[in-house]
Amino acid sequence: MRIKSSVVCLTVDDVPTSSKFLADHFGYVEQMSAPGFASLAREDGGVDVVFHARGLEVLPPELREVPVAGTIVAFVVDDLDAEQDRLRAEGVEPSLPIREEPWGERLLLVTDPNGVVYELAEWAEAPSGR
Repeated sequence: MRIKSSVVCLTVDDVPTSSKFLADHFGYVEQMSAPGFASLAREDGGVDVVFHARGLEVLPPELREVPVAGTIVAFVVDDLDAEQDRLRAEGVEPSLPIREEPWGERLLLVTDPNGVVYELAEWAEAPSGR
């Protein structure tokens, strides 16, 4: 198998709000949209993100009304402190300020108005194999 790209699909109540948050604060660009749907990507080839509105008929019936929960979209960054400062300057307060884990990961979390959680992380030391 050859994977050509990666996409994460998230079900939210308000698609335009999550789409705008991702565009405004993480540099994503909306590639396609329709009522109840938005597809966003980054020029650098990061994971694409698709938002579906709850109740959208293209979703399997058992998932149509299930909003995003327990999912974290993670981005590895070069300067976590600078990213936290930038987000705060843009009016986004971390839901979890920077902390360092025993295994060497530094991370912070922010949450969009629909409850989508984004993690920004950097490694104190690059993990082996990367």
